Amino acid sequence: MFSRALGDDAELRPLEPWQAAEFAAYADRVRGALKPWIPWAYTVVDEASARAYLQGYADRQAADGGRVFGLYVSGVLEGGVIFRSFNAAQRVCEIGVWLAPEMRGRGLINRACRVLIDWAIDVRGMVRVEWLCDPRNEASIAAARRLGFTHEGTHRKAFHLDGEHRDVQVWAIVA
Repeated sequence: MFSRALGDDAELRPLEPWQAAEFAAYADRVRGALKPWIPWAYTVVDEASARAYLQGYADRQAADGGRVFGLYVSGVLEGGVIFRSFNAAQRVCEIGVWLAPEMRGRGLINRACRVLIDWAIDVRGMVRVEWLCDPRNEASIAAARRLGFTHEGTHRKAFHLDGEHRDVQVWAIVA
């Protein structure tokens, strides 16, 4: 099995459909903290929906169009890093993250994202890695800044979540 040590008993591993029960339990545990920002916090509500979500990313990975990874601390799923989109032909991808509130402030997202960003640019030849977030998501903006992303602009009312159209900030790193 693939895994990448991140230090402090943390590691990055692929999240796959066979882990649906674990992902569903994680979603239940952190749903309140993620709902303001993460669409799957609304849709991953049981093992079947978790399996469908993870299968979607397994299919994307098979088509070289996206990937999802779990962020584990002491063997427990505590967050994730995702290539929401991965366009090898255009050499542009989008990275996203989530983390259990009690794990924040430990540098886990920074270390996990650095692994994926370096792989995307150095191994896969991506020339642009994007980070999209709601302008109200201060933790996401701070993470993008720490990783060296540049804020390029804001798409107004470009994202629909929880019954409202929201603005989306676009951040990017270019090779």
